[in-house]
Amino acid sequence: MNRPHRLLLPCVLALLGACSTQPKPSVSLEEKQLGQCPMQLRQGQSLTITLPSNPTTGFRWVVADAAPGVLRSLGPEVYMTPEEAGLVGAGGQSVWRYQAYQTGSGRLLMHYRRPWEVEVPPAKTIDCQIGVR
Repeated sequence: MNRPHRLLLPCVLALLGACSTQPKPSVSLEEKQLGQCPMQLRQGQSLTITLPSNPTTGFRWVVADAAPGVLRSLGPEVYMTPEEAGLVGAGGQSVWRYQAYQTGSGRLLMHYRRPWEVEVPPAKTIDCQIGVR
């Protein structure tokens, strides 16, 4: 085997090894999937939470506890209105993104409420244990 071919084999094997590494999958959680709690994540996975929201009514999702010992926020809440709605005041979706950065467990607690109605119980509550391994 001549010299260029001997160098080609290790390079090809290195490229194949790099291609076989799969990115860590992300996990999405929507309101209809809340029965999947408690959730188990792997360290490094991202978690995307998408919930229906309509801030024009005064209601907002308030994050009371975001499992700070195991989840790291990847940015603020993002509110999106569907383009096909075409109506002022139509509801949309609020999205939060987190990354499981440390092994352990924590609690994801969110309330759908009007922030100024302190004495009124939330219209909806999400209470989900998060485990990271």
